Order: sequence, then structure tokens, then C-alpha cells
Amino acid sequence: MTAPDFKLKKMNTNDVIHLRSYQGKPMLLTFWASWCPDSQVDLLHKQRFYDHLDKNQLHFLTINVTGRERAAEAAQQLIEREGYTFPVLLDEGTAIYDRYQCMGVPTTFILDAKQEIVNRFNDNAKFIDIMKGLHRVMDSHESEPG
Repeated sequence: MTAPDFKLKKMNTNDVIHLRSYQGKPMLLTFWASWCPDSQVDLLHKQRFYDHLDKNQLHFLTINVTGRERAAEAAQQLIEREGYTFPVLLDEGTAIYDRYQCMGVPTTFILDAKQEIVNRFNDNAKFIDIMKGLHRVMDSHESEPG
């Protein structure tokens, strides 16, 4: 299934990010909310991964589900407090979260270079399983003629 397209604002900027402009490389895409303990643990792992990521090989986006936050500034406060540097997009309400049929946070999707959804991981997923799924997609992408 092709990942539903979106245009979302990036946190702290007026930049609008269009999913379709990110074709050509696999993508790790995570929906999260600041109040959720599972999201907090997941984001910590994702930041460690992002710190060592070859950005030429993989797109990496996170989406804060603002409609699931208790306060408008909660996501910003978490990002600043933890010193996270990965890209954060804002799903105003739950429109994109709903289009991706997420049932909880965090939910992580792995997309291939053509933006087909290859894997979906719910809030119970272990980070190592997400990395294994990503490794398979990266290996497949590297072996494609380009």
C-alpha cells in the first residue's frame, strides 16, 4: 500500500513538508505524543539512531499528533527538554494519524523508496524489531539497480 500523502508544518519553522518530495530513499516515519511513556522511550532510541544515521541513505521524519496532546506546547517542551534534533512535523489534530489508521502511539512505519508501506510497528514493538525491518528495506534498496 502506498503511504498516504501529506503536507505538514515542521516544528519551529514555517516550512511545510510534503511527503511526496521525499521519494527515492527508504523512510522511517513515527507518530508520537509527548505524554505517552512508550513514545518517550521510542523517541530516545530514535534520537540515538538519528545521531548516527547516514542521511544520504534514509529519510527520517517524526509526526507529533497534536490532537492527542494535553497542551499545545507539550511536544515542544519535550523536544527541548530532551535535546532532540530529528525533524518533527505537526499533525494539527489527528487527520494524518487517522489516514494512516494508527491505533496508538508510538506507531512507526517503514516506507520503501517508492513510498510503499513495508512495515508497521505499534506501541508494543521493540526497537530492535524496527531496526531489523529497516535493515531489510535498506538492503533491498541498495541492491536495486539505480
